[in-house]
Amino acid sequence: MLSEPRSGRLASWGNALLAGLVSPDDAVLAIVGEDAVHRVEGLPGEAGPVGLTLALGRLRALGVTGLRVALPAPGHPLGLSGPPDFNARALDAEEAVVCHGVALGLVPEVYEAGPDGDVHVEVVWHCLAVREAPPADVPSLGEAERELAEALRDATEVLSRLDVAGSGPVAEAAVEAYRARAERGREVLAPGYPPRAVRVLELAQRVGLLVSVAYENGHGGAVSASEIAARAEALRPVERTGRRAQVAAYNAFVEERERGVR
Repeated sequence: MLSEPRSGRLASWGNALLAGLVSPDDAVLAIVGEDAVHRVEGLPGEAGPVGLTLALGRLRALGVTGLRVALPAPGHPLGLSGPPDFNARALDAEEAVVCHGVALGLVPEVYEAGPDGDVHVEVVWHCLAVREAPPADVPSLGEAERELAEALRDATEVLSRLDVAGSGPVAEAAVEAYRARAERGREVLAPGYPPRAVRVLELAQRVGLLVSVAYENGHGGAVSASEIAARAEALRPVERTGRRAQVAAYNAFVEERERGVR
């Protein structure tokens, strides 16, 4: 995974803003990132789409005290709690943010606008009702860290045995390029997150990147149908584990608050 999901940026910097650790301007700048603009549609009390600054302020006024991430995939409603309409939208987007303190959730819809050569990205977050229930299949940080180490070891062994592109120099070069870009100024998580969450998210993003490289660089030496199937079988659980760990890291801020740590 070459960049963090938009839901991760919204939850991370939104949590820092709600806790008074960053200014609204800094939070919005980090959330928007390289996109042109983000708007929120469907907020209670608002007739139309509004900017992120107003939206985050309105959510706080409504009683939102934290933001959680969901990264669902087919057959795996990771971080979701319903209802079906919200789950379906989140699954289609492959991500969502779920509010803590108020039964609302946000699902991004991404648009490309502008002429050829000058295309920019606009994001509309759709605010919808959610079910107040524990999110599906979200591990603790400790569980996520252990699972990541085991999944990465097992997958690397299988991919190396099959001579899959993505288990060698190509993948390592991509990882190093990703790290170099991160060191030039991208913060993995907003201020206020525990160091363990930062560590887990960094490892989860590395795992996601390795999976992406393995998928995008062909079959390597896995030329038979059985070998290709074995590769897919090796990648599937590690990709799932990586997504679970990302959600655990992004949600650590709210989880600690619930436990009274902060």
